[in-house]
Amino acid sequence: MPTRVYLDWNATAPLRSEARAAMVAAFDLIGNPSSVHAEGREARRLVEEARAALASAVGALPRNVVFTSAGTEANALALSPGLKGASGGPVQRLLVSAVEHASVLAGGRFQADAVGQIRVTRSGAVDLGHLKDLLGSGPPALVSVMAANNETGALQPIAEAARIVHEAGGLLHVDAIQALGKIPFNIKAIDADLATFSAHKIGGPKGVGALVVAEGLTGLEPVLRGGGQELGRRAGTENVAGIAGFGAAVKAALEALPEDAERMTTLRDHLENDLRAIAGATIFSQDVARLPNTTLFTAPGLKAETAVIGFDLEGIAVSSGSACSSGKVQPSHVLSAMGFDPATAQGAVRLSLGWSTGPEDINRALEAWRKLGNTLLKG
Repeated sequence: MPTRVYLDWNATAPLRSEARAAMVAAFDLIGNPSSVHAEGREARRLVEEARAALASAVGALPRNVVFTSAGTEANALALSPGLKGASGGPVQRLLVSAVEHASVLAGGRFQADAVGQIRVTRSGAVDLGHLKDLLGSGPPALVSVMAANNETGALQPIAEAARIVHEAGGLLHVDAIQALGKIPFNIKAIDADLATFSAHKIGGPKGVGALVVAEGLTGLEPVLRGGGQELGRRAGTENVAGIAGFGAAVKAALEALPEDAERMTTLRDHLENDLRAIAGATIFSQDVARLPNTTLFTAPGLKAETAVIGFDLEGIAVSSGSACSSGKVQPSHVLSAMGFDPATAQGAVRLSLGWSTGPEDINRALEAWRKLGNTLLKG
């Protein structure tokens, strides 16, 4: 039986060998990282080494990295009323782009009537003109715009958004979960105030995330209160093994990033050229900068649920969008926000690549698409 092909890396990446080894070593430690004895200090060492690795990777100070249970919790922690930057008053409302992850669209701890949405273009890029208008019509705002979309792969103009937000006296949060390890990301270079990350998207373990804040940010209120871990910003004993795996994955991903990005771009372009040739597929966000590993496509008459099942039966794992909502029979909110009709939004299939994806995997996917196209598409 042929080996299965995994093309759903944006949902989760396989565990890297470096992360596995770091976790296995951490499992042998018995100390609580908050304990002052030798066993506790050894556990603390692993946590702080991982903290330093992530901080170095994204241009932050280690003291400004807060480990959480996942990217979703990190987003909830970031979206907090009352945040203050190095200058300016506390934010009183939240503005989010219409293509954000569900954990951001939920609004964090802002009241529903204090949350507004920023339009995006047909290509999926945030409408900076609309952002300016929204910022000019109310009190200081926290703005949340993702670095890279999890469905289309579209990259957002984060640095320009940061300039607009700061000129209006606001703060910028960036969900960088899909960006880390796939494109260069530096919180200082883009002038973001907060950024969120997740271990399992880069080959670390599931169940570990992080919020990184800019120096001078104040007013961050913990979601979980109790023992005062993470400098009082997130209570609960740290997941030492998971955090160690996160740190190891960060180091491995950053070391391989240039080579991996170039290789995945070549594979993605080959995939998309043949998808178009086989059945006239439409590639979403193809006219803007995208992640090197992500293709979201559709074709006339395609039903995503049926296509995903068809690919699966051919031994290929793909997705119909975000893994957090792909089990629901509903159009992609991302494509709906981009202005596509419900039928189109419900017919999109995502293929996302990773560090071990090779030409043979792409060829297998294209072979499956040739078979499926004959039965799934309208004549």
